[in-house]
Parts: sequence; C-alpha cells; structure tokens
Amino acid sequence: MSTRLHRLLKWGVLAMVLSLVGFTVPDSAVKPTDFVLVKLERASTVDAGSKMVWILGVGSDARPGEDMFRTRADALQLIGINTRTGAASAIGIPRDSYVPIPGVGSERINAALYYGGPQLLGETVGNLIGIQPDYVFVTRFEAFKRMMGYIGPIRVDNPVAFSDTYLKPKGFKKGNIRLGPYDALVFSRSRKALLRGDFDRSANQQRTLRGIHAAVARRAKQRGFIEGGVLSVMKNTKTDVPPAELFALAHAMAQVDPARITNCIVLGGIGNINGASVVLPYVELARRLGDRARDDGTLESCA
Repeated sequence: MSTRLHRLLKWGVLAMVLSLVGFTVPDSAVKPTDFVLVKLERASTVDAGSKMVWILGVGSDARPGEDMFRTRADALQLIGINTRTGAASAIGIPRDSYVPIPGVGSERINAALYYGGPQLLGETVGNLIGIQPDYVFVTRFEAFKRMMGYIGPIRVDNPVAFSDTYLKPKGFKKGNIRLGPYDALVFSRSRKALLRGDFDRSANQQRTLRGIHAAVARRAKQRGFIEGGVLSVMKNTKTDVPPAELFALAHAMAQVDPARITNCIVLGGIGNINGASVVLPYVELARRLGDRARDDGTLESCA
C-alpha cells in the first residue's frame, strides 16, 4: 500500500465515520450490525470530479438485539461536504416531523426507516430538504455510548441548563461542559426538558458532533489512535460501497475544514394528529436550507 493511499485511508475513513457523521470509533466488542453505510440507488459515484457529497447520518432507536432497520430513527442529520473548498453543512431534521413517506402516506419522518430502511428514509428526507443524499450511515445509540469510551470525553457549549428526570436528574449546567460516554448519549437524546423540544435536541446533536470533531483532532497525533480506530471501523462497518469509491469518499471527508462547518435545524410548528404529538415542519424553510447548501455546502443563515 502506497504512503499516500495509507494516509488517505487513515485520515479519510476515520473522518468520514467520526467527525462528520458524528459517531466515534467502535471498540472490539461492537458487532458489525452496529454500523451500516449504504449507497442509495440513483446516487452517482463519488470521484475526483464530484463537488458535493451528501450523507444522511442516522441514529437508530433499536435496542440490543433488534434489527436497526426495523425500528424508527432517533436522530437525523443531513451532512453536505464540498470536496473543493472543505466547507461542510449539517441540516438537522426533528425525528417527529410529519411528512409524506413515499408508498406509505403521511407519518413521522423517523418511521421511514422502519417501513423501507435507509433507501426510503433517504428519499423521504431528500423530498423534504430538496437534496437527495448519496449515502446513509446508520448506527444505534448504545453502540455510540460504547464508542465514546474509545475517544474519551468531549466538551460542548451548552446554551441552557437542563435536566432529565430519568436519565440525568442532576442535569447539565449552562456553559462549556465535559461529557463522557453516558452523558454524551443523554445530552444528544434528551428533549422533554428542553424549551423547544425536538428542535433543541437536534441542535444538541450538532453540538455533540462538533465536540467529537474537536476531540478527534486533539488525539489524532497520539501513537496508535488513528490506526486502531480505522481498523475497528473497517472491521465493524457493513457497507455496499466498493473500495475504490470508499477511498474517494474518504478523501472528500478528509478535506473538511472544521472552521467551515455550519449547522441549521428544520423548524416547524407543533401539532396533534390521531392523538400523537408531531412536528409540522416549515417546508419552505427546509427547502431554503437545501437551496443554500446544495451547491457549495455552506449555510450563511438558518432563517
């Protein structure tokens, strides 16, 4: 293996799985079904000429032993990478967004994973934002917690103090806080104590992504950290992406500039449909975010 290819694999695959999609390196106990990278039908091959690459990062609500594709999604982040400038954007979609699911009817957007796996979920998210993802990366949250044990604690800027009666009674204070594996999971999943519920939770997920990115950058030069992480990622990720295309995708991820990552959330109203609380997304806003990020991977404004 050439030095260049080794470096590409070492940095690119790790960046793809850790820094941008936001899930850290698995330990040796993680099973292959805990990580799946799927190339969607109709998606073009990522090569040196591709300017924008779009990945839908998904946290499955599957419990231990459950099929990740036979449950609902619990976190949805559509991530775009500009392979020429190093810019990247993340568009958070609240899981309870009530939208049309092709072939199913109107439902909460996270149900698309249950009805049709990554392909249907990617199509449904793409119809809302106006950008069809090229790839979908799925993991489960218990795996996320175990993975955080490998990378170590992260730090996030928490804008509002909040607590979770069942998962974190003492809560999270306002300001720059330190999160270990369990706290990172709770911080990313809690919503009932947050003023804007699903919207604030999605924003906290993006703060967690930034914290992970920074933690990886700090540890990247430690002997064996990158190598061990890459080997585990390759061993524990199931994918239908050909090796050559994976390398091209990895190269695209490796070019991202942390200073050029922008985040927005798809906002909406709160409604009640058939006795269930749902988010009624502002579709025009969702499309504006997609229009702004589509060509260059930047979001100058979230309004």
